[in-house]
Amino acid sequence: MLRFRCGWFIVCGLVVLCSIVLKRPAQAAPPKGPISFINDVAPIFKENCFACHDAKKKKGKLDMTTYENLRKGGDNEDPIVPGKPDDSLLVLLLHAGDAKRMPPKEAGEPLPPEKIAVIEQWIKEGAKLDAGIDPKADLLRELRVRWQPPPPPAAYRYPAIINALVFTPDGNKLVVSGHHELTVWDIASAKLEKRLHTRAERAYALAFLPDGKLAVAGGRPGQEGDVKIYDLNGSAAKMVDGVAILDGVKDKAVLVKELFDTDDTILCLAISPDGKRLAAGGCDRMVRVWDLATGNLEQTIENHADWVFGVAWHPNGRYLVTCSRDKTAKVWDLEKKESVLTFPDHQSSVNGVVVRSDGKVGYSVGDDKNLRSFNVAGDGKQVKVLGNHSDAILKIALHRERSILVTAGADKAVKIWDLEKGALQKTLTGHTDQVFAVAISPDGDKLATGSYNGEVKVWKVSDGSVLASFNASPGLAPAADKK
Repeated sequence: MLRFRCGWFIVCGLVVLCSIVLKRPAQAAPPKGPISFINDVAPIFKENCFACHDAKKKKGKLDMTTYENLRKGGDNEDPIVPGKPDDSLLVLLLHAGDAKRMPPKEAGEPLPPEKIAVIEQWIKEGAKLDAGIDPKADLLRELRVRWQPPPPPAAYRYPAIINALVFTPDGNKLVVSGHHELTVWDIASAKLEKRLHTRAERAYALAFLPDGKLAVAGGRPGQEGDVKIYDLNGSAAKMVDGVAILDGVKDKAVLVKELFDTDDTILCLAISPDGKRLAAGGCDRMVRVWDLATGNLEQTIENHADWVFGVAWHPNGRYLVTCSRDKTAKVWDLEKKESVLTFPDHQSSVNGVVVRSDGKVGYSVGDDKNLRSFNVAGDGKQVKVLGNHSDAILKIALHRERSILVTAGADKAVKIWDLEKGALQKTLTGHTDQVFAVAISPDGDKLATGSYNGEVKVWKVSDGSVLASFNASPGLAPAADKK
């Protein structure tokens, strides 16, 4: 669902003299005008080099994520000779036709001539860093803050993938993820009411705070991630065809707080039982906890070896239960700042986790198709395998007061479980694609689900009847709505 781009620029301790004669392919015409390092060269490095040459991996001992470290070189000295691209190791390796070529042949095609020409021209002009940028600055962040998000499509040509949805506090509307936007729908009429433009390409988790503001986790896969708080009623929106249009990128009356941004997507979040703290996790393997009143980061938790897919608060607010692509669910003690237990029984990616109202039992789901329960207070042992889906279970949701547990997954099915009996209560069918999102209304009477092909369904929990069904892709042509 999310993919990392593989880097290719690998300087592996090669001792290459600048006088080496290389047979080069036809050269691209040099670009016109002065070359900017941050606007023209750094994006090429980011797309093709940083995956292997960041501060952690440093293949060939080369870190390219700051200008200063790039110029230090790795196993070799400075790979750039200002004013002399033909004498620069960086250029020599890009043009090499043998095993020294970067990227290596096993990693893919050579860098296109037009991109090499940009790097050569920059070196020819002196390999300068743009004025106002610190040589020690993180180039990933410098590129991120300069990027401007596109507007969401006026009308979708293809269905929006529904990665997240949530009921409004009154239970009458749904907020649904879209492409660089959130959409708000009236459930009774299945009518689109609002569109909120976001910097994030996708929202992966949504939760309303006690004050009615909306916390959102998401980002651009492989590019950036963030946690932000929006006020859906914070600005006098302009109206287009009867739909309110909100600017969640620049309007500070809509985007009321930015808690965090990072280099890859944030995938999950949860509000503490007292509503005072927020926890979120994502592709960087970290879980972070903020004080919502101040916006201060309280704690950063590195407890998983892979992406964090789910986070849930223990009812007492002291513990966090998390799950990951590393095939485990874990419990973290926030007071002691230490891991308490690990639940490993899925033996595959664990995609979601929740904790029962008594705080004794956790429930987790994963690619092994099973819903499992385990001891949160105690030894962490498995209590029971409650049942399964016919394919990977992607989402789980719990209404603690009503003891309603819901699972959904790649088999297109939605299941409601009876926690008291520990058994399946009913299976809801009707989705025509994998179900990626689940939400339960605040009163526990309604259930909402969203799928890969843009379908959104609202169900009555008591009898499983469908209260509303629509495609949450504004302007999508009816023919494109079908699979």
